Amino acid sequence: MLKNSGSILSGNIRKIFLSLIILLFPTFLFAAGGTPPSIGPVRIEFIIFGLILLGVALFHHKTFYVALTGLTVLLIYKFVFDPGFHLGEHLFGTTPFGEQIMNKELRAGEWGIILNLLGLLLGFAVLSKIFEESHVPDILPRYLPDDWKGPFLLLVFVFILSSFLDNIAAALIGGTVALVVFRNKVHIGYLAAIVAASNAGGSGSVVGDTTTTMMWIDGVSALNVLHAYVAAFAALLFFAWFASHQQDKFFSIQKDAPTDLKIDWKRLVAVALILIGAILSNILYDMPALGVWIAILINALIIKVPWKEVPGSLKGTIFLLCLVMCASMMPVEELPNASWITAFSLGFLSAVFDNIPLTKLCLDQGHYDWGMLAYSVGFGGSMIWFGSSAGVAITNKFPEGRNVVLWLKKGWHVAAAYVIGFFVLFGLLGWEPADTKEHKIINCPVPGCPMASQTGTETSSLILPGISGRIY
Repeated sequence: MLKNSGSILSGNIRKIFLSLIILLFPTFLFAAGGTPPSIGPVRIEFIIFGLILLGVALFHHKTFYVALTGLTVLLIYKFVFDPGFHLGEHLFGTTPFGEQIMNKELRAGEWGIILNLLGLLLGFAVLSKIFEESHVPDILPRYLPDDWKGPFLLLVFVFILSSFLDNIAAALIGGTVALVVFRNKVHIGYLAAIVAASNAGGSGSVVGDTTTTMMWIDGVSALNVLHAYVAAFAALLFFAWFASHQQDKFFSIQKDAPTDLKIDWKRLVAVALILIGAILSNILYDMPALGVWIAILINALIIKVPWKEVPGSLKGTIFLLCLVMCASMMPVEELPNASWITAFSLGFLSAVFDNIPLTKLCLDQGHYDWGMLAYSVGFGGSMIWFGSSAGVAITNKFPEGRNVVLWLKKGWHVAAAYVIGFFVLFGLLGWEPADTKEHKIINCPVPGCPMASQTGTETSSLILPGISGRIY
């Protein structure tokens, strides 16, 4: 039996690898002739990345193998056709690694992002199981309405929770509650709404999302992202209304938990300890995963830790890390001038392209309305299941959500809510770039910018090749 399973597995890998090679063969022919290799105005890397995303969408039962194979093909391409690419430098930068460990301000390369995502996704999988074993999800239905208002209130709870917790943790806690109260019968549209609520809730808080934390570290005031909640709350009201009715019609809340069931306070304290560890290590060291795992190891002295959740979440975690690595190797070097149109577009781009490098480019560029940008890059990833780490975490619990077509079809209200929330914010507060953030582009075209009259041979302008200004 095991032998047959291994044969099937290797057969799937070979089929996917050969398919990608066949699809990419024409691009390799074109690539051999130019520097940088491109077809028309489009760099070959973007074509490969697009094919990887297409493969994820078409082969939703084989997303792990598609992502792993795609990363392999992209790395081979970079090694062969990009003489300026150095994997070690890409991962660890040029600053001595020991200095990066001691000083977070010197951290460079992708290792920090990769390690943090790995630790958070695996650690919060453990947290969600501990939370489930605390019996809180079993008892909660007693206090929730058994019509559409019940799932609506659950989404509000996830939204609030995410404002001071990591969005992965908020999504998994919400997903764990949904798993229990709906008896594992959760509508895909409601899964999308849980992810959206977790991403929206963190968009206006500098500790609620990786992108807002990056802004905070870079010197953006917490007050300059707070108004993202105007858009986030408007979006929440819209998608929560439709998703709650979807779920209630699909399967309503069950309120038949045993009356003698009691909360396991040891496990609930363990959950709180993990969350506190994440918050503290994020503030102090910009590495919330470190605090999560320190807390898990401490909890192992008090309770039985469900270690089996780690291997169960590993495939989904590796899938996301592969996509993040692929996205990080894209030659995204320029953006259009900061404007509300750019910010709006970034939301859609974040659905398929890691929002961390996009945010970094925007911070380098300056002159953004940081609250509007935080909402765009934070919430935008909710539109597709693999567009955010919260979405990948949820689909580790609910594999049926790994279907791009169904996610878009059943979760249509998330994309609509993004547009509605954005224009509610724009209509009420307008485009208000922060005056305190100095633009970093030499010869900046923005009136009044201190860099407008500066001269130089290099700029830090940012634009996707072949696309007149966009980001991650």
